[in-house]
Amino acid sequence: MATLPPQPVSITCPNCRTPFQTPVFQLVDVGQQPELKQALLSGRLNVAVCPKCGAGGLLATPLVYHDPDKQLFFSLFPQEIQAKPEEQERFVGALQGIVMQTLPADKPKGYLLNPRRFITFTSMLDAILEAEGISKEALAAQRKRTELLGRLLQADQDEAAIQKLVDDNRDALDYEFFVTLAAYIEASEAEGDTESLERFTTLRDRLLELTGFNEQLPGGVSEPNVNAAVEALLAADASNLRELIAEHRDAIDYEFYEAITEQAETARAQGNTAEAERIEAQRTLILQTTEQMDRDAQALFEGAAQTLREVLQAPDLRQALVERRDQLSEAFLLVVAANKEAAHRANQPDIIDRLNQIEQLAVEVVQESLSPEERFIGELLNAPEPKDATRLLRQNAAKITPALVKRINELAEEMDGNGRKELGDRLRQLGRESASMLF
Repeated sequence: MATLPPQPVSITCPNCRTPFQTPVFQLVDVGQQPELKQALLSGRLNVAVCPKCGAGGLLATPLVYHDPDKQLFFSLFPQEIQAKPEEQERFVGALQGIVMQTLPADKPKGYLLNPRRFITFTSMLDAILEAEGISKEALAAQRKRTELLGRLLQADQDEAAIQKLVDDNRDALDYEFFVTLAAYIEASEAEGDTESLERFTTLRDRLLELTGFNEQLPGGVSEPNVNAAVEALLAADASNLRELIAEHRDAIDYEFYEAITEQAETARAQGNTAEAERIEAQRTLILQTTEQMDRDAQALFEGAAQTLREVLQAPDLRQALVERRDQLSEAFLLVVAANKEAAHRANQPDIIDRLNQIEQLAVEVVQESLSPEERFIGELLNAPEPKDATRLLRQNAAKITPALVKRINELAEEMDGNGRKELGDRLRQLGRESASMLF
């Protein structure tokens, strides 16, 4: 299952007025991207740090959190953004549909219909950690470490200020603090954020010098992920390679390819030339497929951004959207949401209103263009449980036609081709059930 990349959002530093971009996640689905959970809990997700002065912090942005194992479905709308109820419903509804499609047919879905809502990031974190069995005391301690890290970053080149912070907080600069700092360094490296990587690394080295802290620091949390990724992807075949790459995308970096190369060299040294060649061929395939998936995702969101720019400039919004019906994808709605959030921060009410109109009209245009068969298929896929979909089929026997069965099977093949095997399997099951009711 392809994952949803973060949206680049333009920000102007409130401290020094420097413009910069930062990635913003609007969906954290730990069933699809488990690495985002730790980033969220450690305060590394949706955080903006000015590359010039170091000022920054957590962004006030809408967020949907989903944990299928614990059946958690949370929505966060910080009070600062003042989102209207209808805007919240559209945002949650769009991401709810995406989450629905990622779940296997045999997994419960009823909890998705009643998301638990939060207006503060802290309260949502408390609920997530409560489900994990983590105490509020432990969370409070982590917050204090993150706040201290923020003050140290803001001190930047002011040696006197850094020294005072170290002297005042020497007991807090312990092993757990350096673990937190190591996590930020690792995240910056994984995201290719060289400016943040340099700032965090420089701060770590300076703090080690000032505190004399010389315990063995952790190498980072990525090593287990890299090992798991190597094992899974070396065993993958063509049918599930793209799905596994999406699952382990955060671990696919230089260290990942280096680990595969070491395995190939070990096999060759042991005289197992065939195994070495198999590993090298698989490494090449993984590299090529990953690069293609990254290009596809980048092109998808760049195309959606271009479509939005064109629509924004059009005198007739509905006509512009109708003319671009084929481009009104999930990516388009996410780009609209990201731009709306940026407009909220910039206090641009006119832009916000226009984006709200575009969002509403886009949904209407898509719905109007669907065939009766496609509308019914959407209802079946949104059923909370497979038995509910079966009940819908039986209650709507008149809608079960050869055309419906054909369209279901066509969509199943499309989903397989897009690497969405689970959804393809679900559609095939619906196709079989529908076909059996024709006779």
